[in-house]
Amino acid sequence: MLINNIVKKYFKFLLVFVILFLSMPSYSNEISVSHDNGIYHIVLKGEKVKKKIKFISSEELITNKEAHKKAGAKLTVNAGFFDPKNSQTISYIVTDRMTSADPIFNKSLLANPFFRKNMNKVLNRSEFRILQCGNKFSYEIAPHNAGVEFGCTIITSAQGGPLVYPELKLEEEGFIVKNEDGDVVRESASVLHKTSRTIIGLKGEECHILIITDENPMDMYQVRDLCRKLQLDRAMGFDGGSSTSMNYKNSIDVVSLKGDGAGRMLKSFMVVY
Repeated sequence: MLINNIVKKYFKFLLVFVILFLSMPSYSNEISVSHDNGIYHIVLKGEKVKKKIKFISSEELITNKEAHKKAGAKLTVNAGFFDPKNSQTISYIVTDRMTSADPIFNKSLLANPFFRKNMNKVLNRSEFRILQCGNKFSYEIAPHNAGVEFGCTIITSAQGGPLVYPELKLEEEGFIVKNEDGDVVRESASVLHKTSRTIIGLKGEECHILIITDENPMDMYQVRDLCRKLQLDRAMGFDGGSSTSMNYKNSIDVVSLKGDGAGRMLKSFMVVY
């Protein structure tokens, strides 16, 4: 009789444990990484992961791998544009609700005749944001000067550009300049040429990151078509070319093969804890 009672209590305990275990949310699938045809496709899923994303800016230029280790992150990718000559940013970065990198203080940018003439376009390039509205966190891709809804705050963000999908805004964001005949007379970030890319996009409540490596370089028109194929709602570029970098846990280390292969020294990063 005593043994039967003990057995019954054991099975009740085991049943309660199994029910609790099965009802607990699983966070193992917050980050999924797939690789096909030279492209890494990263998907950030769920509400919890939105609180684990942070854009950071380094005082000195460092590699993506160094930023990954320093942050103790699960995932790190390169983010905004910068001037490698003076280590100053060309993109706005917001970290923990505060602007941590501001291109308006980049003296070389202000001294450049092209940038001075197109300052409104450059400073208003697309940016990726994490917003907090009350207790809810959400993603947004918008021009830098675009306001947020009442009651919402930008927790962290990184500017890059151009907007790739649903519209490719090369002229509007100052990545190409055309003359009166419609010919391109200036191109930035190799947007018209095939190179490696770092792209970030939205699909419903998911964040999608595409690391387009040297194995399958693309111009921005090809990137636009890829975003359409993946049925993204919205997508934009981060810095690309030799800046294209990704580290995932201790298992994946992606750098552009251009240069010495050690990875370019960079200014800003997206980290996921």
